[in-house]
Amino acid sequence: MPENPDTLAFYAAQSDFSDPGALAHHYAGLPDDPAELVRVVRDLMIHRVEGEAFGYAISQDRLHNDAETRYVDDILRIVVERDDAPLAQRRPPRDRFVGVCRDFTLLHCSFLRHRGAPARLRSGFADYFRADGFHCDHVVTEYWDEKRGTWLLADAQLADPALLDDLNVDFDPMDVPRERFLVAGEAWRAIRERGADPDTFGLHPPQEGPLHGERFVAGNIRLDLAALNKVETLLWDVWGEGEDGQPGRPLSETSRALYDRVSLVACDAVPFDTARRLFAEDDILRTPKTVLCMAPYNGTSEVTLR
Repeated sequence: MPENPDTLAFYAAQSDFSDPGALAHHYAGLPDDPAELVRVVRDLMIHRVEGEAFGYAISQDRLHNDAETRYVDDILRIVVERDDAPLAQRRPPRDRFVGVCRDFTLLHCSFLRHRGAPARLRSGFADYFRADGFHCDHVVTEYWDEKRGTWLLADAQLADPALLDDLNVDFDPMDVPRERFLVAGEAWRAIRERGADPDTFGLHPPQEGPLHGERFVAGNIRLDLAALNKVETLLWDVWGEGEDGQPGRPLSETSRALYDRVSLVACDAVPFDTARRLFAEDDILRTPKTVLCMAPYNGTSEVTLR
């Protein structure tokens, strides 16, 4: 089904978060192909948990602070300060930005948008990082494939073949199957409509920590709706929990009804106009100017966005 040209134009333009700003000149010489751009991203970044896999002891300073960087221009400053070579040149682990899935994806979207290609971040849950059926909190790129006339999912973290041996990956990272990565609304509907166990969705399974379950998926829906509106916050930026805001407290039926409705928007087939209107009009869903940042390493603080 053809996509609305206005929708494609919206996602082909940079956001406040993805705009390289004064550092856009570093994008000169980058490839055009989305798959090649994924590999560039992969060679500029290392995930917080990948130090051992790359044989690199990540310093506490980088572990704590790199992934607190919200905006691509600031990410680029860190990258070029460590190595001012062209971005397409592979960095050794010691010179890479130490981030998380959101950072890989944001940079990939920035590259794509710079060349006029529609792209957006999608928050959801991947089943390919663990073999026990747990769906891990994750962020991937959703980009418009002009030849096929459809949106595809791409996972920049999977672009290094050396990392795939221990993962449950038997697909093209540039075309992640929808059943292997459930966007947030689809995960919610799997729980509410198809009887999926909510404790199998989260950052950690129940036996490894509290970050799982229905409330976690609801928060992911808020993140995904924000990203669909090109507000691509940190994954631990929190807002809009309303009367259900206390950790560990079950969601009320009123909140469940809200997310039942929003799940039909933060889904695979995004109704663009509805996503824009819902985000603009709902005080719980709309990202405020100041958010509560619950940083995993640096503690909780209020942060005013650009």
